[in-house]
Amino acid sequence: MGEEILEKIKENVEKEPYVKLFGIRILELKSGYCRAQMKVKKDHKNLHFTTHGAAIFSLVDVAFGAAGNSYGNITVALNVAINYIKPSSPGDMLVAVATEVSRGKTIGIYNIIVKNGHDKIIASSQAIGFIKNERLPFLN
Repeated sequence: MGEEILEKIKENVEKEPYVKLFGIRILELKSGYCRAQMKVKKDHKNLHFTTHGAAIFSLVDVAFGAAGNSYGNITVALNVAINYIKPSSPGDMLVAVATEVSRGKTIGIYNIIVKNGHDKIIASSQAIGFIKNERLPFLN
C-alpha cells in the first residue's frame, strides 16, 4: 500500500469522533500493522480506580481496525476476544500493536498486544475481520 493512502487512512481514523473522545493516536501504520497509543484519563477509570476494560478495548479496536483497513478495502470485525492481564491506571500511556497473522480474500486474522509505559503487557487480543470487496469511502 502506498504511503499516501496509508497517511489518508491514518488521518481519517484519527478524525473519528469516538477515537478523538479517547485521545487515541496512530503512531505507525503499515499494511497489516498498526501501533496506536492512548493516555489513560481519570474519566477512563472503573469502580476499582483502574482503567475500565472498555477503554482498553477501544484502543485494541482502533489498532485492529486501522491494521485491517490498511489495504484500502473495508474490513469489519467479525469477532474480537480480549484477555486483561494486568491493571492499568489513569495517567498510564498505553500502546497497542496490531499485527496481521493471516489474510485471505475475505478473512483477516490479527493479534493485538497492549503494553504500558513500563513495557508490561496489559491485555492480549485476537481479532477476525471480514474483508469486503469495497474501497474505503474516502479513497474513492
